[in-house]
Parts: sequence; structure tokens; C-alpha cells
Amino acid sequence: MIQFYEINPEYIDYLLPFAPHLFHNKQEHQANSRKYIGIVLCVNSLDYFVPLSSFKEKHHKMQESVDFLKIKTFAVLNLNNMFPVPESERHYIDINKIENQNYRNLLRNEYRVIKVLSKKILKNAQIVYSHKIHNGNKTNLCKRCNDFLLLEEKAKEHNNSQK
Repeated sequence: MIQFYEINPEYIDYLLPFAPHLFHNKQEHQANSRKYIGIVLCVNSLDYFVPLSSFKEKHHKMQESVDFLKIKTFAVLNLNNMFPVPESERHYIDINKIENQNYRNLLRNEYRVIKVLSKKILKNAQIVYSHKIHNGNKTNLCKRCNDFLLLEEKAKEHNNSQK
């Protein structure tokens, strides 16, 4: 069952040197930190986090692809930016407990669409993962992807260091 999760900012900071496609939680010019909210899928027998990104004007013109899915005009999922996440580094988001009504409604709408697309999302995530593993950096898709094997190694190291 697909659920929304938020990722610990310290874990994102830990992964940044190994994942150039990840965004910093907070840049110097930003007033607020960027929250990593998204879904968790099982890929290669590991939990992978797929971040949700806000829908932007440029997304209207972009076509969906195996690694880029539109959640109507609410958000997008960039499967190329997925990364392994230990259970200890994610927190379930209970949409009903979100105080801001507009944000709560947005998450509800995103969740409804994601539930409908869940099989496609999982299938595409597995395709993207397999393509990257088998092709290294030989294709444009591969070049857009995180280094999944490196991130799996770093996630395991992080998890072991936390024990």
C-alpha cells in the first residue's frame, strides 16, 4: 500500500555527496527548507523513496516518460531521483493531521491519483532501476539517474552506523 513519507533532512545531507540529482534541503538564499515528501516502493528488495515535486509551469509542456510521471497538475514523480531509505530515516505522514487545509487537500488529491497509478509507478521504477544497473551511464536515462548501487551501499553503511 502506498503511503506518504517525509525523509529526515540529516539523511538527505548524508546522501548529497553521492547523489548529485538530490536537492539540498536548504540553500543559502532560501527562507525555508525543502521537505522531502514522497512515496516508498520496494525495488530490488529494498525500500526506495520517490520524491514528489511541485507541479511547475514547465511540466505542462513536458511529456511523461518511464522516469517522469505527472500526478495530474498537482505534482510530478521523478523516478530517476529515487533513492534507498532505511525505515529509521522516514516518517509516515498522516494527511488527516495536517493543519493547513489547502496543503491537506493537495496531499489528498495527490494521494488519490498516485493510488490509481500505483502499478504503473512501481513497474516504471523497476524498469528505471534495471536500466541504470545494466547500462551504467550509456544512455540519457542512465545519466539522469542516481547511482542506485552506490546509494544502496551508502544506505547500508548509514544504517549500520546508527546501530
